[in-house]
Amino acid sequence: MGALALRPVARRWRGLPARSARLRLTLTFSVMFLALGTAVIAVFFVLVRTTVHSSSTGVVASPHGAVQLITTGVAPPQTPRLLAVSWLALAFTAIASLPLGWFAAGRVLRPLRQMTASARTISAGNLHQRLAVTGPEDEFKQLGDTVDDLLARLEAAFAAQRRFVANAAHELRTPLTLERTLLQVALADPSATEATLRATCEELLASGRSQERLLEGLLTLATGERGLDERQAFDLASLADGALGNLRAQTERAGLNVTARLAPARVVGDAALAERLVSNLLDNAVRYNHPGGWIEIETAGGSGPVMLRVANTGPPIAPAAVGRLFEPFQRLGSERVAADGHYGLGLSIARAIAGAHDATISAEPRPGGGLTVLVRFPATDLAAPTLVS
Repeated sequence: MGALALRPVARRWRGLPARSARLRLTLTFSVMFLALGTAVIAVFFVLVRTTVHSSSTGVVASPHGAVQLITTGVAPPQTPRLLAVSWLALAFTAIASLPLGWFAAGRVLRPLRQMTASARTISAGNLHQRLAVTGPEDEFKQLGDTVDDLLARLEAAFAAQRRFVANAAHELRTPLTLERTLLQVALADPSATEATLRATCEELLASGRSQERLLEGLLTLATGERGLDERQAFDLASLADGALGNLRAQTERAGLNVTARLAPARVVGDAALAERLVSNLLDNAVRYNHPGGWIEIETAGGSGPVMLRVANTGPPIAPAAVGRLFEPFQRLGSERVAADGHYGLGLSIARAIAGAHDATISAEPRPGGGLTVLVRFPATDLAAPTLVS
């Protein structure tokens, strides 16, 4: 019955406006002050009661010469009145502590209110603004710096997303314009023959295959950036050996010397995406190489992080241009699309797949030309269950 009676009260309490942190701090200060004051009064009265009931014993001589023991006690004070006065003083002091607690809470929470006001003015259009909290290195300053770091990452992500959408729209619009032009020319030619129409169809098929490669790359990039749905254990060395076999014809045709040092490297993740990562790195090493050059691929594992390294000879690369190569639709040359239909998505896809596996990927230009790419996968306890949905 008691629980049923409290339900309407609880519903009415939930309907009240949300209490602010300042009000909660003020009430907390007052309740703590009241509790401490009550404890002090209780201790005081315990001591008084102990003193009242204590007694002292003395020796006096009677008029008849006999010796008597007498006990003298302390006169009890007016305990009820003193208790009432003490409680009344405590109540007045507790009420007086409310405005003082409200003022103190406001001073403490002032940086938080300033950060809230600044954060409300920041939107997707002005992510360059920062909270820029000043003052001592306290919890509020650390919170402001953390929010500023988050805003910086969001600004970079929004900028990259805008560039990606703009580049993707450009790359998809260009072949569509080309196909429409080919069809219009073929239809407008009154003397078109079977041979010219066949040539137009072949050009349209080639353009369609190029769009398929672009869409496949975009889907793989989106899958890698989304993360992994399932994780299973696999050997990175076996994937690298299979990728080398698929590229053997291209390396032989280009006269490239391939050196493979594939030690067992067990990782947990998506084997299909990891295979795409290795294939993209090797394909990049083959495409941006020179005849008679070399390619090195190495895997290493053990109790620590798992490592994949791909190095190749090739044209010199400026250190400042290395970071740009991991952006979508960025290539070493000035052409947006290579002659073989590649759109410069290889390294950006590799970075997205590495991020989905909680791995880090870095690249360094070689002094004589070419690139060295290093991927570090985190160490994994393979004794634990390897299937994670």
